Amino acid sequence: MPAPSATLPTSPQVAAGTPAPSGHALLLSEHPALLGGPPNLLKALSAKERGLLLDQGTRRVFYRGATVFRQGAANDGIYLIEHGRIRVFYGAPSGREITLAYWHHGNFVGGPELFGERTHMWSGIAASNSVVVHLRGTVLRGLVPRIPALAIGLIEGLAFKGRCYSALAQMLGTRSVTERLARLLLHLLDAYGVADARGVLISTTFTHADLAHMVGATRQWVTISLKRLGEQGVLESHRGRILILDPPALRAMQEAGDGVS
Repeated sequence: MPAPSATLPTSPQVAAGTPAPSGHALLLSEHPALLGGPPNLLKALSAKERGLLLDQGTRRVFYRGATVFRQGAANDGIYLIEHGRIRVFYGAPSGREITLAYWHHGNFVGGPELFGERTHMWSGIAASNSVVVHLRGTVLRGLVPRIPALAIGLIEGLAFKGRCYSALAQMLGTRSVTERLARLLLHLLDAYGVADARGVLISTTFTHADLAHMVGATRQWVTISLKRLGEQGVLESHRGRILILDPPALRAMQEAGDGVS
């Protein structure tokens, strides 16, 4: 359940690591243009327009692991992320999940429906303690004619998400799971990499299950694969922290795979 206050706690449970820059997203794609993230929804608005938009919304706090919206539930608008990280994913009847993306500050989640007329096609949970502004569909419909830049931002955001999910489908259909894991690790290196004496440390913690949900594999497969990469001297993995020792080896795997199935 969301907390009644919009003040984040300064507890150790806030996800470790440096947040991605404003507008960036974490997703599985081999298209460089997508890895920079979508346009910030608020960036093109004037100060007056931003104030009007935010005044019409409801600010909410979701603690790490809390559900923001649920697949199959009635859509009641969008959630503009002010702080934190929201994981959006699809859950199959079997219980398997595939992560569509992690969205950050300046992104909105809750689409593709904007005006609250249908049900959610996927779910969103707080991957770290997060602050969002909930904009109900009826409110958003009233604001769009009054703020043309908002309408353009929403269209650009939906178009970006469409390209992201198309790229994900292409990756799942044409790349081996080993290649997808290598691509994901390289993206994490680019987004969260911090120079280390022996390589590059991915400063934000991701569990083996998190990685599995992004590449379309099982947690057990990811655990075995990371262990094997450790034995090969490509990386070190311990308690969700990954130190990349040999980035060129990952790039080679991304292109051709290494025979792991």
